[in-house]
Amino acid sequence: MDSASLWKRYQQYLCHCPELGLWLDVSRMGADDGFLQQLEPAMQQAFIEMQALETGAIANQDEKRMVGHYWLRDTALAPSRELRQEIEQTVQTIERFAADIHNGTICSPAGNPFHKLLLIGIGGSALGPQFVADALGGPGDKMAAYFLDNTDPDGMDRVFQQIGELAECLVLVISKSGSTKETRNGMLEAQAAWHKAGLDFNRQAVAVTGTDSELDRLAVAEGWLARFPMWDWVGGRTSIMSAVGLLPAALQGLDIQGLMEGARLCDQATRSTTTRSNPAALMALMWHHATNGCGAKDLVMLPYKDRLLLFSRYLQQLIMESIGKQFDRNGRQVHQGLTVYGNKGSTDQHAYVQQLREGVHNFFVTFIEVLQDRQGESLEVEPGITSGDFLFGFLYGTRQALTEQGRASMTITVERLDARTVGTLIALFERTVGLYASLININAYHQPGVEAGKKAAGAIIELQRQLHDLLKTRPDMSSPDELATALGVPEKAETINALLRRITHR
Repeated sequence: MDSASLWKRYQQYLCHCPELGLWLDVSRMGADDGFLQQLEPAMQQAFIEMQALETGAIANQDEKRMVGHYWLRDTALAPSRELRQEIEQTVQTIERFAADIHNGTICSPAGNPFHKLLLIGIGGSALGPQFVADALGGPGDKMAAYFLDNTDPDGMDRVFQQIGELAECLVLVISKSGSTKETRNGMLEAQAAWHKAGLDFNRQAVAVTGTDSELDRLAVAEGWLARFPMWDWVGGRTSIMSAVGLLPAALQGLDIQGLMEGARLCDQATRSTTTRSNPAALMALMWHHATNGCGAKDLVMLPYKDRLLLFSRYLQQLIMESIGKQFDRNGRQVHQGLTVYGNKGSTDQHAYVQQLREGVHNFFVTFIEVLQDRQGESLEVEPGITSGDFLFGFLYGTRQALTEQGRASMTITVERLDARTVGTLIALFERTVGLYASLININAYHQPGVEAGKKAAGAIIELQRQLHDLLKTRPDMSSPDELATALGVPEKAETINALLRRITHR
């Protein structure tokens, strides 16, 4: 397609939302008016379903739960006065608690102010806070943030070494049920580290959890500093505007009101039932067009901003956990999904853009452009040219190189990267996921596959306990087949072999 045709398509398919400081260019996705007209009835139905969701319809049928992350940034939407008050009071409590930490009203047992923050969680209880911390944080933060987001002992040791002096570190333990094994293990490791340092972990610990969960009861019994709620109507991957994300951000000294304002304004813009002016609806349609509505191609995220590096990881969970489903809402086996990966520009010029341009055509790209390069003036690295100008050149050069090879892409442009913009981007993709799920008739708000993996892991841990007990009484037994037969699970010989190898080397 020549330059004149590309310019004409750009003008035809550009969606500009001045209230958000955002542009969405879908002109290089290859969709035409015929496709948009064909999907318009389905999109209007998706708008109806989204409205029902926001007003309190049961969306998670497995657990008979509402899905209310939209209420977190606009409490007027909450279906009851009690919920509205609870959300508002939680935000106020978060802000007061953060202020008390910052001004020293709440301090360490030794009377020292807290300068560091350790967050222990996994999945949605860590990815969102990590993304926000990295996107908006810096050397001037009120507290430096660290994360335990796995059950890898060596990884935990590295984090404790990075923290250094534990006496100045506040700990947030985040788990809705309180029984998530990775988070529990991280908490136990932290307790041991504090005890080894001669410190009282309970006087430095805060829980973010469900009411009367295991963690909630533990925090009460041990006298932790504070507890904040996690509600059953907020899924982990959409919990960033709850205490899960707002508390660590407030403690870090970030602008949580700006974060929520950006999300609220984006929610308003993406409620529009005029498809062409709704960026989330257009993105959902482009996902459908690129993948034939069945996950036929991958979504490659290319943000041209270092602060958005973790956005791809955040979106992996949001999109893949929401869209990756074996069955549709009618119970038919469909194996839906949308694979997400990404790095950052212009690093990608030296990584995998070679394959994107000339290799397997199994993807489409979403570029993210930030117009403001930095606070203040930029150095000219060549006459009249700054480093940011090169970043712009690499973005648009890569986009053009992909277009020349028939590789589809869309571009999101924002004016600057601040708390309001981060909130906007989060809300934009949350809404896109919900609308796309409706278009392909799957439930975006449950995750049976995750639970299946947890159950299988639990069975392996139980087998390890049985193996350990058997070896104490029969140390002469070493054959995986022999041990598996003795345990009454001959079909588990391969797992027994792996356990024996691990026991030998741990």
